[in-house]
Amino acid sequence: MEAFEKKLKVAIMGAKGYPYVYGGYDTMIKELGERLIARGIHVRVYNHRALFKDRPRYVNGIECIYTPAIERKSLTQLTHTFVSMLHACFSDADVIFVVNSGNGPFGIFSKLFGKPTAINVDGLEWLRPKWKGFGSKYFYWASKLSTKLFDQVINDSEEMRQVYLREFQTDSKVIAYGANPKEDVPSGPISRWDLQSRSYFLIVGRLVPDNNADLIIEGFIQSASSRKLVIVGDVPFDDPWATRLKNMKDDRLIFTGYVKDPNELAALYSHCYAYFHGHEYGGTNPAMLKALGYGCAILALDTPFNQEMLQNGKHGWYFEKKASSVSKIVNKSEKSEDQLAKLRESARNGLTKKYDWDFVTEQYIEVFQGLARRKR
Repeated sequence: MEAFEKKLKVAIMGAKGYPYVYGGYDTMIKELGERLIARGIHVRVYNHRALFKDRPRYVNGIECIYTPAIERKSLTQLTHTFVSMLHACFSDADVIFVVNSGNGPFGIFSKLFGKPTAINVDGLEWLRPKWKGFGSKYFYWASKLSTKLFDQVINDSEEMRQVYLREFQTDSKVIAYGANPKEDVPSGPISRWDLQSRSYFLIVGRLVPDNNADLIIEGFIQSASSRKLVIVGDVPFDDPWATRLKNMKDDRLIFTGYVKDPNELAALYSHCYAYFHGHEYGGTNPAMLKALGYGCAILALDTPFNQEMLQNGKHGWYFEKKASSVSKIVNKSEKSEDQLAKLRESARNGLTKKYDWDFVTEQYIEVFQGLARRKR
């Protein structure tokens, strides 16, 4: 291994931290960070201090820095990255890697300090229903600044690359999110909810409007299915929209809340009759990758991003953004057991090389090394 690579120091920020695996970015930092360490690269992750009762300096070889934040719903993530960026600019990091386009404005500090930077900008944050008015305008502005203040913009899908070309006239490097396919997962854990294999449809994701759980639930209730609909996920705060969903009355609905046990989550994916994917905004979605990796028959909202991931219908069926379309695809699925079995058999074939974590890591290493060499 080259001496240069061994000396490379990468600071990572913008998520909750390591090894706190809560969402897509946290999982990416875990998968990527551990592989970078194995390649002899020094990894420094900025952790959200309030989330970590124990604060060891090193975990699995990854250096952890615990920085504070203003503990408010709309300020926590941004203020945490602000403090982390200042710390990183005064550190010996060769490259700073930031996730989330909302952190775009903080690239001004790395510019002033001459620190090479890369940012993974994720999805269309400015279009998400949860951000209205100022929030939407902020995310659009922040995403635009990401293209001006960071040395390398990274998107996780070709569709998102096209969005940034159209909106901000900026090209980006496409590095997909990785997957960990698993076969032969035991069904035992689903008995916790009195379920049997193939006896239920599944939704996994935060209970927020842009994941369209309300649309799917309403359509399912209208269907003639005798199966259950299991909804995995919640929101970490009081929210009228999510509360309305959880108060919907139908004996077929099961709200599990968060499922943090990986074996239980794996079993829920692996043994569902079909997996509903209603995510509307963004590129490569981690929940969709899990569904492919666990061999699910996938029913997805018809968006350019979902078309790209499912190879234009090769690995799933699509429904339109209306309850009647959901109801129609549920009824069709109930009459098409053989076809859904074929979708399950071919699902893992949808995880092409670009979704392999080792390949993803190699691409990030090329970016980090290129940025560091440019400075040197």
